[in-house]
Amino acid sequence: MTPQAALADSVLATVPLVARYLKGFDDSNRTRQAPNLPNHAAWCLGHLALTMHRVAEMIDGKPLPADTFAPGAGEARARSGPAPAYFTETLAFGSRPVDDPTLYPALAFCSAAFQSACERLAGAVRAASDTQLDRNVPWGPTGATTTVRALIPRMVYHNGCHAGQIIDLRRALGMGSALS
Repeated sequence: MTPQAALADSVLATVPLVARYLKGFDDSNRTRQAPNLPNHAAWCLGHLALTMHRVAEMIDGKPLPADTFAPGAGEARARSGPAPAYFTETLAFGSRPVDDPTLYPALAFCSAAFQSACERLAGAVRAASDTQLDRNVPWGPTGATTTVRALIPRMVYHNGCHAGQIIDLRRALGMGSALS
């Protein structure tokens, strides 16, 4: 197995691991929050998708998928039903998730967006050359640099961190174990 294939497989392995904790979430509670737990399931899935697409873009040069992400924060949107796509500013680093179902897509869309981002990133990594992966890129709010290769395990860790937030949210909302 090539290093690229191992990295790609690790990204794909997060799909079922995150999905298992979505048990019990639906369109009625996808944006529900709990005290002292600022994120919600719809935000976590979109934030992870946005982040992975940004890393994939560093490899494949393709922009964010327009059918998944719309620019802005959705301020001018009519307030009825779920959003047709994610608004990038509602997901970016430093954004503040809110329990407003009109700002976030339906749960099936959120789950599909997460899976699609994992697949795109894994495909980009699998096809990448060592030169592409070893390129230094800026990352994070401080403007520090790292290699694209180092960002891949970071995405796996990032997916796990937000899966942990979903687990905490499940507990706080009294949803019980997702593993039973």
